[in-house]
Amino acid sequence: MAETNNNSTKPPNQDNPGPLGSIGAYTLIKKIAEGGMGSIFLGKSKTDDSYVAIKLMSEQYVHNPVLVKRFEQEYKVASKLEHPNLVKALYYGDFNGNPYLVLEYIHGESLGRILERKGRLDEIEAIRIIAQVANGLNRAHRDNLIHRDVKPENILLTKNGTAKLTDMGLVKEKFSGDLNLTRSGRGLGTPNYMAPEQFRDAKNADERCDIYSLGATLYTLLTGELPYKSINPLEAWMKKVQNELVPPREINPKISERTDWAIRRAMDGDPEVRPKTCREFVEDLTGQSTRNSGVIPAATTAINSAEKPPEIWFLAYLDEDGKQIVVKGSAKAIRRSFKEEMLEDPSRYRVSKKKEGPFKAMREVAEFRDLAIQLSKAKAQEEEATESNPFSEFQTAETSPYVGNKSGIPKWIYFAIFGGILAVSLLLAWFISRR
Repeated sequence: MAETNNNSTKPPNQDNPGPLGSIGAYTLIKKIAEGGMGSIFLGKSKTDDSYVAIKLMSEQYVHNPVLVKRFEQEYKVASKLEHPNLVKALYYGDFNGNPYLVLEYIHGESLGRILERKGRLDEIEAIRIIAQVANGLNRAHRDNLIHRDVKPENILLTKNGTAKLTDMGLVKEKFSGDLNLTRSGRGLGTPNYMAPEQFRDAKNADERCDIYSLGATLYTLLTGELPYKSINPLEAWMKKVQNELVPPREINPKISERTDWAIRRAMDGDPEVRPKTCREFVEDLTGQSTRNSGVIPAATTAINSAEKPPEIWFLAYLDEDGKQIVVKGSAKAIRRSFKEEMLEDPSRYRVSKKKEGPFKAMREVAEFRDLAIQLSKAKAQEEEATESNPFSEFQTAETSPYVGNKSGIPKWIYFAIFGGILAVSLLLAWFISRR
Protein backbone atom coordinates (compact mmCIF):
# COMPACT_ATOMS: atom_id res chain seq x y z
CA MET A 1 0.00 0.00 0.00
CA ALA A 2 1.24 3.47 -0.83
CA GLU A 3 1.59 5.55 2.29
CA THR A 4 1.61 9.27 1.53
CA ASN A 5 1.69 12.26 3.81
CA ASN A 6 -2.10 12.36 3.77
CA ASN A 7 -3.06 8.84 4.77
CA SER A 8 -0.14 6.97 6.31
CA THR A 9 -0.35 6.31 10.03
CA LYS A 10 2.70 4.15 10.66
CA PRO A 11 5.81 3.73 8.52
CA PRO A 12 7.42 0.30 8.15
CA ASN A 13 9.64 -0.99 10.98
CA GLN A 14 9.07 2.05 13.16
CA ASP A 15 8.04 0.54 16.49
CA ASN A 16 10.86 2.51 18.11
CA PRO A 17 11.62 5.41 15.77
CA GLY A 18 14.12 7.37 17.88
CA PRO A 19 13.82 10.91 16.43
CA LEU A 20 16.99 12.55 15.08
CA GLY A 21 15.83 16.10 15.62
CA SER A 22 13.65 18.55 13.73
CA ILE A 23 13.63 20.47 10.47
CA GLY A 24 11.01 23.17 10.36
CA ALA A 25 7.58 21.67 10.96
CA TYR A 26 8.87 18.08 10.70
CA THR A 27 10.51 15.61 13.07
CA LEU A 28 13.29 13.47 11.57
CA ILE A 29 12.83 9.79 12.35
CA LYS A 30 15.58 7.98 10.42
CA LYS A 31 17.69 8.13 7.27
CA ILE A 32 16.09 6.02 4.53
CA ALA A 33 18.33 6.69 1.52
CA GLU A 34 21.37 8.50 0.23
CA GLY A 35 20.67 10.67 -2.82
CA GLY A 36 22.95 12.23 -5.41
CA MET A 37 23.06 15.61 -3.62
CA GLY A 38 22.25 14.65 -0.05
CA SER A 39 20.40 12.37 2.34
CA ILE A 40 16.74 11.40 2.44
CA PHE A 41 15.03 11.03 5.82
CA LEU A 42 11.71 9.70 6.96
CA GLY A 43 9.95 12.58 8.66
CA LYS A 44 6.75 13.21 10.55
CA SER A 45 4.64 16.35 10.45
CA LYS A 46 4.22 18.08 13.81
CA THR A 47 0.81 19.38 12.76
CA ASP A 48 -1.06 16.30 11.53
CA ASP A 49 1.28 13.33 12.33
CA SER A 50 1.52 12.41 8.65
CA TYR A 51 4.72 10.87 7.29
CA VAL A 52 6.86 12.50 4.60
CA ALA A 53 10.21 12.04 2.90
CA ILE A 54 12.68 14.87 3.49
CA LYS A 55 15.58 15.38 1.10
CA LEU A 56 18.34 17.41 2.80
CA MET A 57 21.13 18.81 0.63
CA SER A 58 24.64 17.82 1.65
CA GLU A 59 26.83 20.61 3.06
CA GLN A 60 29.42 20.06 0.31
CA TYR A 61 26.93 21.31 -2.29
CA VAL A 62 25.24 24.22 -0.53
CA HIS A 63 27.75 26.75 -1.89
CA ASN A 64 27.16 25.71 -5.50
CA PRO A 65 24.45 28.09 -6.80
CA VAL A 66 23.64 25.88 -9.82
CA LEU A 67 22.97 22.81 -7.65
CA VAL A 68 20.96 24.83 -5.14
CA LYS A 69 18.88 26.25 -7.98
CA ARG A 70 18.36 22.76 -9.39
CA PHE A 71 17.26 21.55 -5.95
CA GLU A 72 14.73 24.36 -5.76
CA GLN A 73 13.60 23.62 -9.32
CA GLU A 74 12.79 20.04 -8.33
CA TYR A 75 10.26 21.42 -5.87
CA LYS A 76 8.74 23.88 -8.33
CA VAL A 77 8.24 21.17 -10.94
CA ALA A 78 7.09 18.33 -8.72
CA SER A 79 4.73 20.52 -6.69
CA LYS A 80 2.62 21.51 -9.69
CA LEU A 81 2.30 18.04 -11.23
CA GLU A 82 -0.72 16.21 -9.83
CA HIS A 83 -0.64 12.61 -11.04
CA PRO A 84 -0.86 9.19 -9.34
CA ASN A 85 2.35 8.04 -11.07
CA LEU A 86 4.46 11.06 -10.08
CA VAL A 87 5.88 11.72 -6.61
CA LYS A 88 4.55 15.06 -5.38
CA ALA A 89 6.67 17.73 -3.71
CA LEU A 90 5.07 19.40 -0.67
CA TYR A 91 7.44 22.07 0.62
CA TYR A 92 10.83 23.69 0.03
CA GLY A 93 12.77 25.32 2.84
CA ASP A 94 16.16 26.13 4.34
CA PHE A 95 17.59 24.68 7.55
CA ASN A 96 20.69 26.44 8.91
CA GLY A 97 21.81 27.21 5.35
CA ASN A 98 21.00 23.72 4.06
CA PRO A 99 18.12 23.58 1.54
CA TYR A 100 15.63 20.77 2.08
CA LEU A 101 12.73 19.38 0.11
CA VAL A 102 9.65 17.70 1.58
CA LEU A 103 8.17 14.98 -0.62
CA GLU A 104 5.25 12.59 -0.58
CA TYR A 105 6.32 9.50 1.38
CA ILE A 106 6.10 6.22 -0.56
CA HIS A 107 5.84 2.97 1.36
CA GLY A 108 7.76 0.78 -1.06
CA GLU A 109 11.15 0.55 -2.78
CA SER A 110 12.89 1.57 -5.97
CA LEU A 111 13.01 -0.64 -9.03
CA GLY A 112 16.78 -0.50 -8.70
CA ARG A 113 16.61 -2.32 -5.38
CA ILE A 114 13.98 -4.74 -6.66
CA LEU A 115 16.31 -5.67 -9.54
CA GLU A 116 19.17 -6.22 -7.11
CA ARG A 117 16.99 -8.70 -5.28
CA LYS A 118 15.20 -10.42 -8.21
CA GLY A 119 17.66 -10.08 -11.07
CA ARG A 120 14.94 -9.32 -13.60
CA LEU A 121 11.15 -9.14 -13.85
CA ASP A 122 8.53 -11.10 -15.76
CA GLU A 123 7.44 -9.45 -19.00
CA ILE A 124 3.85 -8.79 -17.93
CA GLU A 125 4.92 -7.28 -14.60
CA ALA A 126 7.57 -5.09 -16.26
CA ILE A 127 5.18 -3.77 -18.92
CA ARG A 128 2.57 -2.91 -16.29
CA ILE A 129 5.15 -0.87 -14.40
CA ILE A 130 6.49 0.88 -17.50
CA ALA A 131 2.96 1.67 -18.71
CA GLN A 132 2.30 3.48 -15.43
CA VAL A 133 5.54 5.44 -15.64
CA ALA A 134 4.67 6.30 -19.25
CA ASN A 135 1.35 7.61 -18.01
CA GLY A 136 3.08 9.91 -15.52
CA LEU A 137 5.64 11.03 -18.10
CA ASN A 138 2.87 11.70 -20.58
CA ARG A 139 1.34 14.08 -18.04
CA ALA A 140 4.67 15.90 -17.61
CA HIS A 141 5.19 16.11 -21.36
CA ARG A 142 1.77 17.71 -21.79
CA ASP A 143 3.08 20.49 -19.55
CA ASN A 144 6.21 20.70 -21.76
CA LEU A 145 8.41 19.23 -19.02
CA ILE A 146 11.20 16.77 -19.88
CA HIS A 147 12.48 14.52 -17.07
CA ARG A 148 15.92 13.62 -18.55
CA ASP A 149 16.80 11.00 -15.92
CA VAL A 150 14.34 8.11 -16.21
CA LYS A 151 15.95 4.94 -14.77
CA PRO A 152 15.07 2.11 -12.34
CA GLU A 153 16.51 3.99 -9.35
CA ASN A 154 14.09 6.88 -9.97
CA ILE A 155 10.98 4.70 -10.10
CA LEU A 156 9.36 3.75 -6.80
CA LEU A 157 6.96 0.84 -6.52
CA THR A 158 4.41 0.91 -3.70
CA LYS A 159 3.23 -2.18 -1.83
CA ASN A 160 0.08 -2.29 -3.95
CA GLY A 161 2.01 -2.16 -7.23
CA THR A 162 1.66 1.52 -8.11
CA ALA A 163 4.70 2.91 -9.92
CA LYS A 164 5.75 6.49 -9.18
CA LEU A 165 8.43 8.45 -11.00
CA THR A 166 10.53 10.64 -8.74
CA ASP A 167 13.66 12.84 -8.77
CA MET A 168 12.65 15.86 -10.81
CA GLY A 169 16.02 17.58 -10.30
CA LEU A 170 16.97 17.35 -13.98
CA VAL A 171 13.57 18.32 -15.37
CA LYS A 172 13.61 21.10 -17.96
CA GLU A 173 10.92 23.14 -19.62
CA LYS A 174 10.79 22.29 -23.30
CA PHE A 175 10.31 25.78 -24.72
CA SER A 176 11.82 28.02 -22.06
CA GLY A 177 15.22 26.42 -21.83
CA ASP A 178 16.91 25.02 -18.77
CA LEU A 179 16.97 28.06 -16.47
CA ASN A 180 20.67 28.27 -17.43
CA LEU A 181 21.36 25.17 -15.35
CA THR A 182 22.82 23.22 -18.26
CA ARG A 183 25.29 24.52 -20.78
CA SER A 184 24.46 23.85 -24.40
CA GLY A 185 26.57 20.98 -25.70
CA ARG A 186 26.87 19.25 -22.33
CA GLY A 187 25.30 15.91 -21.51
CA LEU A 188 23.28 15.46 -18.35
CA GLY A 189 21.69 12.28 -17.02
CA THR A 190 22.74 8.64 -16.56
CA PRO A 191 24.87 7.39 -19.50
CA ASN A 192 23.47 3.87 -19.84
CA TYR A 193 19.90 5.16 -20.04
CA MET A 194 20.50 8.40 -21.96
CA ALA A 195 19.56 8.99 -25.57
CA PRO A 196 22.65 9.67 -27.73
CA GLU A 197 21.57 13.22 -28.56
CA GLN A 198 21.30 13.95 -24.82
CA PHE A 199 25.03 13.20 -24.51
CA ARG A 200 25.77 16.08 -26.86
CA ASP A 201 23.20 18.60 -25.71
CA ALA A 202 21.00 17.93 -22.69
CA LYS A 203 19.69 21.48 -22.84
CA ASN A 204 17.69 20.70 -25.98
CA ALA A 205 16.44 17.26 -24.93
CA ASP A 206 12.81 16.57 -25.86
CA GLU A 207 10.16 13.89 -25.23
CA ARG A 208 11.98 11.36 -27.37
CA CYS A 209 14.91 11.42 -24.94
CA ASP A 210 12.58 10.35 -22.11
CA ILE A 211 11.08 7.66 -24.38
CA TYR A 212 14.60 6.34 -25.07
CA SER A 213 15.28 6.18 -21.32
CA LEU A 214 11.94 4.49 -20.72
CA GLY A 215 12.82 1.84 -23.31
CA ALA A 216 16.27 1.41 -21.76
CA THR A 217 14.67 0.98 -18.33
CA LEU A 218 12.38 -1.74 -19.66
CA TYR A 219 15.44 -3.35 -21.28
CA THR A 220 17.07 -3.61 -17.85
CA LEU A 221 13.88 -4.82 -16.14
CA LEU A 222 13.54 -7.70 -18.62
CA THR A 223 17.19 -8.69 -19.09
CA GLY A 224 18.70 -7.87 -15.72
CA GLU A 225 21.51 -6.11 -17.59
CA LEU A 226 22.38 -2.51 -18.34
CA PRO A 227 22.13 -1.54 -22.00
CA TYR A 228 25.66 -0.95 -23.32
CA LYS A 229 27.14 -2.23 -20.07
CA SER A 230 30.82 -2.25 -19.15
CA ILE A 231 31.85 0.50 -21.57
CA ASN A 232 32.82 4.13 -21.08
CA PRO A 233 30.40 6.98 -21.92
CA LEU A 234 32.11 7.90 -25.20
CA GLU A 235 32.02 4.31 -26.45
CA ALA A 236 28.41 4.01 -25.30
CA TRP A 237 27.50 7.11 -27.30
CA MET A 238 29.14 5.74 -30.45
CA LYS A 239 27.41 2.39 -30.11
CA LYS A 240 24.07 4.09 -29.49
CA VAL A 241 24.38 6.24 -32.59
CA GLN A 242 25.16 3.15 -34.66
CA ASN A 243 22.40 1.05 -33.00
CA GLU A 244 24.85 -1.58 -31.80
CA LEU A 245 22.45 -2.71 -29.06
CA VAL A 246 22.33 -6.37 -28.10
CA PRO A 247 18.64 -7.22 -28.72
CA PRO A 248 16.94 -7.93 -25.38
CA ARG A 249 15.54 -11.20 -26.77
CA GLU A 250 19.07 -12.51 -27.25
CA ILE A 251 19.68 -12.12 -23.52
CA ASN A 252 16.23 -13.29 -22.41
CA PRO A 253 14.55 -15.54 -25.05
CA LYS A 254 11.30 -15.43 -23.05
CA ILE A 255 10.71 -11.86 -24.18
CA SER A 256 8.04 -11.66 -26.91
CA GLU A 257 8.91 -10.49 -30.41
CA ARG A 258 6.62 -7.48 -30.07
CA THR A 259 8.24 -6.29 -26.82
CA ASP A 260 11.72 -6.86 -28.25
CA TRP A 261 10.82 -4.73 -31.28
CA ALA A 262 9.16 -2.01 -29.18
CA ILE A 263 12.25 -1.67 -26.98
CA ARG A 264 14.60 -1.51 -29.96
CA ARG A 265 12.42 1.10 -31.67
CA ALA A 266 12.31 3.25 -28.52
CA MET A 267 16.11 2.97 -28.22
CA ASP A 268 16.90 3.73 -31.85
CA GLY A 269 19.84 6.10 -32.28
CA ASP A 270 17.76 8.23 -34.63
CA PRO A 271 15.09 10.12 -32.62
CA GLU A 272 12.91 10.32 -35.75
CA VAL A 273 12.48 6.53 -35.66
CA ARG A 274 11.31 6.41 -32.02
CA PRO A 275 7.68 6.71 -30.92
CA LYS A 276 6.68 10.35 -30.80
CA THR A 277 4.81 10.03 -27.48
CA CYS A 278 4.76 7.82 -24.40
CA ARG A 279 1.28 6.77 -25.43
CA GLU A 280 2.60 5.48 -28.75
CA PHE A 281 5.34 3.54 -26.94
CA VAL A 282 2.74 1.77 -24.79
CA GLU A 283 0.76 0.99 -27.95
CA ASP A 284 3.91 -0.54 -29.45
CA LEU A 285 4.28 -2.75 -26.37
CA THR A 286 0.69 -3.92 -26.20
CA GLY A 287 -0.51 -3.78 -29.80
CA GLN A 288 -3.61 -1.96 -28.59
CA SER A 289 -4.74 1.60 -29.20
CA THR A 290 -4.97 3.86 -26.13
CA ARG A 291 -6.71 6.74 -27.89
CA ASN A 292 -10.06 6.25 -26.19
CA SER A 293 -8.81 5.36 -22.72
CA GLY A 294 -5.98 5.98 -20.30
CA VAL A 295 -2.59 4.39 -20.80
CA ILE A 296 -2.75 2.07 -17.78
CA PRO A 297 -6.21 0.54 -18.38
CA ALA A 298 -5.39 -0.03 -22.04
CA ALA A 299 -2.06 -1.68 -21.23
CA THR A 300 -3.57 -3.86 -18.51
CA THR A 301 -6.43 -4.93 -20.75
CA ALA A 302 -4.07 -5.85 -23.58
CA ILE A 303 -1.85 -7.88 -21.27
CA ASN A 304 -4.70 -9.73 -19.57
CA SER A 305 -6.69 -10.54 -22.69
CA ALA A 306 -4.67 -13.29 -24.35
CA GLU A 307 -7.80 -15.43 -24.71
CA LYS A 308 -10.06 -12.72 -26.14
CA PRO A 309 -11.88 -13.51 -29.41
CA PRO A 310 -10.10 -12.39 -32.60
CA GLU A 311 -10.86 -8.86 -33.81
CA ILE A 312 -12.13 -8.47 -37.36
CA TRP A 313 -10.47 -5.81 -39.51
CA PHE A 314 -11.20 -4.46 -42.97
CA LEU A 315 -8.30 -4.08 -45.38
CA ALA A 316 -8.60 -1.61 -48.28
CA TYR A 317 -6.40 -1.26 -51.38
CA LEU A 318 -6.62 0.02 -54.96
CA ASP A 319 -6.69 -2.42 -57.86
CA GLU A 320 -5.02 -1.87 -61.24
CA ASP A 321 -7.94 0.30 -62.38
CA GLY A 322 -7.74 2.52 -59.30
CA LYS A 323 -10.88 1.00 -57.75
CA GLN A 324 -10.90 0.50 -53.97
CA ILE A 325 -11.24 -3.11 -52.92
CA VAL A 326 -12.16 -3.97 -49.32
CA VAL A 327 -11.60 -7.40 -47.76
CA LYS A 328 -11.94 -8.51 -44.14
CA GLY A 329 -10.09 -10.80 -41.81
CA SER A 330 -8.76 -11.18 -38.30
CA ALA A 331 -5.66 -9.26 -37.23
CA LYS A 332 -3.82 -12.57 -36.96
CA ALA A 333 -4.78 -13.58 -40.50
CA ILE A 334 -3.75 -10.19 -41.94
CA ARG A 335 -0.40 -10.30 -40.16
CA ARG A 336 0.22 -13.85 -41.36
CA SER A 337 -0.57 -12.83 -44.96
CA PHE A 338 2.15 -10.19 -44.88
CA LYS A 339 4.71 -12.36 -43.09
CA GLU A 340 4.18 -15.18 -45.60
CA GLU A 341 4.47 -12.62 -48.44
CA MET A 342 0.99 -13.30 -49.79
CA LEU A 343 0.57 -9.53 -49.47
CA GLU A 344 3.38 -7.08 -50.22
CA ASP A 345 4.30 -3.54 -49.24
CA PRO A 346 2.13 -2.50 -46.25
CA SER A 347 2.14 1.10 -47.47
CA ARG A 348 -0.34 0.09 -50.21
CA TYR A 349 -2.98 -0.99 -47.68
CA ARG A 350 -5.18 0.83 -45.18
CA VAL A 351 -7.16 -0.68 -42.32
CA SER A 352 -10.30 0.00 -40.33
CA LYS A 353 -12.57 -1.81 -37.90
CA LYS A 354 -15.55 -0.72 -39.99
CA LYS A 355 -16.23 -1.63 -43.61
CA GLU A 356 -17.16 1.94 -44.41
CA GLY A 357 -14.00 3.31 -42.77
CA PRO A 358 -12.40 5.65 -42.06
CA PHE A 359 -9.31 3.76 -43.20
CA LYS A 360 -5.84 4.53 -41.82
CA ALA A 361 -2.32 3.64 -42.93
CA MET A 362 -1.17 0.45 -41.21
CA ARG A 363 1.67 2.19 -39.38
CA GLU A 364 -0.87 4.56 -37.79
CA VAL A 365 -2.73 1.67 -36.15
CA ALA A 366 -1.23 0.13 -33.01
CA GLU A 367 -2.23 -3.42 -33.93
CA PHE A 368 -0.20 -3.34 -37.18
CA ARG A 369 2.42 -0.64 -36.58
CA ASP A 370 5.25 -3.06 -35.79
CA LEU A 371 4.54 -5.09 -38.91
CA ALA A 372 4.30 -2.05 -41.19
CA ILE A 373 7.49 -0.44 -39.88
CA GLN A 374 9.56 -3.62 -40.00
CA LEU A 375 8.43 -4.69 -43.48
CA SER A 376 8.80 -1.19 -44.88
CA LYS A 377 12.31 -0.97 -43.43
CA ALA A 378 13.26 -4.35 -44.89
CA LYS A 379 11.90 -3.35 -48.29
CA ALA A 380 13.79 -0.03 -48.21
CA GLN A 381 17.02 -1.81 -47.29
CA GLU A 382 16.52 -4.29 -50.13
CA GLU A 383 15.90 -1.51 -52.63
CA GLU A 384 18.91 0.43 -51.36
CA ALA A 385 21.12 -2.64 -51.72
CA THR A 386 19.83 -3.22 -55.27
CA GLU A 387 20.40 0.40 -56.31
CA SER A 388 23.93 0.44 -54.87
CA ASN A 389 24.96 -2.72 -56.75
CA PRO A 390 25.54 -2.16 -60.50
CA PHE A 391 25.41 -5.92 -61.14
CA SER A 392 22.16 -6.50 -59.23
CA GLU A 393 20.14 -7.21 -62.39
CA PHE A 394 22.54 -9.94 -63.47
CA GLN A 395 22.66 -11.43 -60.00
CA THR A 396 18.88 -11.40 -59.78
CA ALA A 397 18.57 -13.25 -63.07
CA GLU A 398 20.94 -15.95 -61.86
CA THR A 399 19.72 -16.34 -58.30
CA SER A 400 15.99 -15.74 -58.56
CA PRO A 401 13.65 -18.63 -59.41
CA TYR A 402 11.83 -16.17 -61.67
CA VAL A 403 13.41 -14.62 -64.77
CA GLY A 404 13.58 -10.87 -64.20
CA ASN A 405 11.03 -11.40 -61.43
CA LYS A 406 8.41 -9.79 -63.69
CA SER A 407 6.72 -12.48 -65.77
CA GLY A 408 6.26 -14.81 -62.84
CA ILE A 409 7.38 -17.78 -65.00
CA PRO A 410 9.84 -20.10 -63.20
CA LYS A 411 13.27 -20.20 -64.76
CA TRP A 412 13.24 -24.01 -65.10
CA ILE A 413 10.45 -23.75 -67.69
CA TYR A 414 12.72 -21.67 -69.88
CA PHE A 415 15.50 -24.19 -69.40
CA ALA A 416 13.14 -27.06 -70.33
CA ILE A 417 11.97 -25.29 -73.51
CA PHE A 418 15.53 -24.44 -74.49
CA GLY A 419 16.63 -28.01 -73.80
CA GLY A 420 13.75 -29.38 -75.87
CA ILE A 421 14.58 -27.14 -78.82
CA LEU A 422 18.22 -28.15 -78.56
CA ALA A 423 17.32 -31.85 -78.48
CA VAL A 424 15.04 -31.57 -81.53
CA SER A 425 17.74 -29.66 -83.42
CA LEU A 426 20.31 -32.35 -82.65
CA LEU A 427 17.89 -35.10 -83.68
CA LEU A 428 17.15 -33.38 -87.00
CA ALA A 429 20.86 -32.91 -87.64
CA TRP A 430 21.43 -36.62 -87.00
CA PHE A 431 18.69 -37.61 -89.48
CA ILE A 432 20.07 -35.26 -92.11
CA SER A 433 23.57 -36.63 -91.66
CA ARG A 434 22.26 -40.20 -92.17
CA ARG A 435 20.65 -39.39 -95.51
